[in-house]
Amino acid sequence: MNDEIKFLDFTYMNAQVRASMLKQFENVFDSQWYILGDRVKQFEKIYADANEVKHCVGVANGLDALILCLKALDVKAGDEVIVPSNTYIASWLAISYVGATPVPVEPNQNTYNISPEKIKSAITKKTKVIMPVHLYGQACEMDAILKIAEENNLYVLEDNAQAQGSSYNGKLTGSFGHINATSFYPGKNLGAYGDAGAVTTNDDSLSDKVKVLRNYGSQKKYFNEIKGVNSRLDELQAAFLSVKINYLAQWNAERNTIAEGYNEGLSSIKNISIPQLAEGATSNYHLYVIRTEMRDALAEHLKKNAIGSLIHYPVPPHLQEAYRELGYKKGDFPLAENIAETCLSLPIYPGMKKEQLDSIVNCIGEFF
Repeated sequence: MNDEIKFLDFTYMNAQVRASMLKQFENVFDSQWYILGDRVKQFEKIYADANEVKHCVGVANGLDALILCLKALDVKAGDEVIVPSNTYIASWLAISYVGATPVPVEPNQNTYNISPEKIKSAITKKTKVIMPVHLYGQACEMDAILKIAEENNLYVLEDNAQAQGSSYNGKLTGSFGHINATSFYPGKNLGAYGDAGAVTTNDDSLSDKVKVLRNYGSQKKYFNEIKGVNSRLDELQAAFLSVKINYLAQWNAERNTIAEGYNEGLSSIKNISIPQLAEGATSNYHLYVIRTEMRDALAEHLKKNAIGSLIHYPVPPHLQEAYRELGYKKGDFPLAENIAETCLSLPIYPGMKKEQLDSIVNCIGEFF
């Protein structure tokens, strides 16, 4: 049996930042200021600059970021939000939490991202927002999506949780939409050491709304203008992220090198579909997702050979029990369902060795 190859391993990344993280902890600990202080402000400036936008607002997690974006756009009951049929359920949950209705649109079967052409037929008089999700790290075809939104007077809200550092036609994801959300969940390419998230925008008014919403609806302590929530990026996570963001480009480049190795090693296997990029799109390869009709058997084969894998995601949102009230059934979104039944995510992370990559490719080749 091979030495175990984990699906995700933080050892290499943690070793690079360990000393800085311990120092940051000491600094925050000694500052005696733990909520909405200088470190959050500093990180918001750093992240906004890195994403080439005017504003970043740090919040508690990625789901809250999406919810606060929708609230800032005044999305409410009776409104519809166009969303991918094959995304992680958080994209849908945010829409539900503000009382609106998710309207699923099928992906491009090669890129797994929402199909701009299919968005057009899903627009109704109730549609208020298009929510493209940069799934698995690849940028959506944003120029086409923005054109459709402009023609129909709709807002665009990017779910950028998986695509930090990716771009479309040279422009970074998280900088296209009227307002955008991201997550710093530990497994993300830019991950905190706990839950954390952010909102990005070039709109002064929307930025101000989110800042008030995240802090109980208050700009001045004990004076509440609106009904807000408690969803603030804390000082400690902001300090950690301010260090890690300096490594993001390097870590994304390493992921791309690994993805190139997978592409080279797996492209000749007829029973596998490997990731394809849309013209003009880049990917940070948050995930490397293949598809095969023999997915479950392959996953078991990898497991027996001490190689980790995961399924992102085994059940599409429209078939989840949580969305039973929408009345969808199997067959309503066949592409999303087929992806769910055939996709398999392979190990990919900074610090992964070439020998490990070769072992995975060889193990898959032996299976087929």
